[in-house]
Amino acid sequence: LKESIKRAKNDLILRLEQENRIENIDFIENTSKIIGISSVKYADLSQNRISNYQFSFDKMLALNGNTAPYLLYTVVRISGIKRKNNFKAEEINLDKIFFNEIQEWRLIKKLLKFDEVIISAETELMPNRICNYLFELSQIFNRFYDQVPILKASEPSRTSRLALCSITANTLKLGMNLLGIPTLEKM
Repeated sequence: LKESIKRAKNDLILRLEQENRIENIDFIENTSKIIGISSVKYADLSQNRISNYQFSFDKMLALNGNTAPYLLYTVVRISGIKRKNNFKAEEINLDKIFFNEIQEWRLIKKLLKFDEVIISAETELMPNRICNYLFELSQIFNRFYDQVPILKASEPSRTSRLALCSITANTLKLGMNLLGIPTLEKM
């Protein structure tokens, strides 16, 4: 775990330098610890309990692929979207959410499967099903984000899409919490 935290810290410092961002030491220490420990935990939980896997820091700390950093980054991305719009969760009105774009439909269909995945993971004692679901949800959300305007959309699409972002973040946070993985608002 110490090695994972150290590698996460080195990677974070490098990314901050590349982005010309300045963060205080507490932010760096806390973020590195969450990323480092979450990466090892997620790498273990994401595997089927009856199959072997190769332990690789490079793989588990990657920002893309089925990793904790990828999931954490998706939550951070959504937090950034909501911050840019000063969007509050209490602004969600489920009666005002509607879907026109195929990526919106794909996202909502995936969100609706969360309960089923939780029940399956509990019944079969397979936390990797939660991991797979969260990874797929993150992929679908990131496609949605890349292909469908959110903040530049006109109303009522804008508010509806922001609500969809918020619901996705809440689902990711809940799923990660079930796995014992804390989330971040910034990374």
